[in-house]
Amino acid sequence: MEDHSSHHHHHEALALRQVGRAFIFGILLNGLFVLVEFAYGFYGNSLALLSDAGHNLGDVATLGLSLFAFQIAKRKANNRFTYGFQKGTILASLTNAVILLIAVGSIGLEAIYRLQHPIESKGVIISLVAGVGVIVNTVSALLFYKDQAKDLNIKGAYLHLLTDALVSIGVVITGVVIYYTGITWIDPLISIAIMIIVIYSTWDLLTESIKLSLDAVPMAINTEHIKNEMMKVSGVKNVHHIHIWAMATTKNALTAHIVLEKDLHENEIVTLKNKLRDKLYHLGIQHSTLETEITNCSAESCGD
Repeated sequence: MEDHSSHHHHHEALALRQVGRAFIFGILLNGLFVLVEFAYGFYGNSLALLSDAGHNLGDVATLGLSLFAFQIAKRKANNRFTYGFQKGTILASLTNAVILLIAVGSIGLEAIYRLQHPIESKGVIISLVAGVGVIVNTVSALLFYKDQAKDLNIKGAYLHLLTDALVSIGVVITGVVIYYTGITWIDPLISIAIMIIVIYSTWDLLTESIKLSLDAVPMAINTEHIKNEMMKVSGVKNVHHIHIWAMATTKNALTAHIVLEKDLHENEIVTLKNKLRDKLYHLGIQHSTLETEITNCSAESCGD
């Protein structure tokens, strides 16, 4: 079992290095584009460009947060922080969601003001800069395409960047409409649409971050399914006092009492626990603490 565990850790470490490089490249590429988009947004008096730049800035923060999650997972626990510093990734996620919602709120207020007091925008500049955004976001999304099924943070980055590419297409359309028709109110209207997309894509991040901060069971984990799978292991009569929570955005933990079918020798208990831990690992539980007991209790009296 130790060799099997080492095999897991070796591949995890290799994957982390590869994904880490993708995140760093994505942060640099999107960070540079945010500066360009903000500059031309001010120059072209385009709220659509400025709101899209604010959204892309949120992307940079999201990518940075995910990179932080991978890096902080390497830090060792100590006597003061016995679980290490991984919980910080959840707090950072919550902070990021709140700041992003505040930012889009200010964009919404400015959009309403500009609907009432239109400002002339440069359609050509809007379309050109947003066109670059389509390329930047598409390239960034492709960095995470291959590994999106392996990790929720990677999948989130992929879907977020892909959504941004679609939003940038919307801004391109804004510039074209302004250039050919002179209709300036389309600019704040598109910015409101972008705001709605950001709120929609951020809401799950906010609610899940709050739940994980309160040690709720992670969304991807089904407690009853976990219990049923554990009871399929030979030698397990029942499982109770199950507690599941997120140690980090990428790492889940479990504690449980295992009721044995019969009394076992110490080495047999170790083997049984290793089988359970391996099964739990493949069910998304990376850290598990298991206590064993022998009792003739019924299913009801062995409940939580």
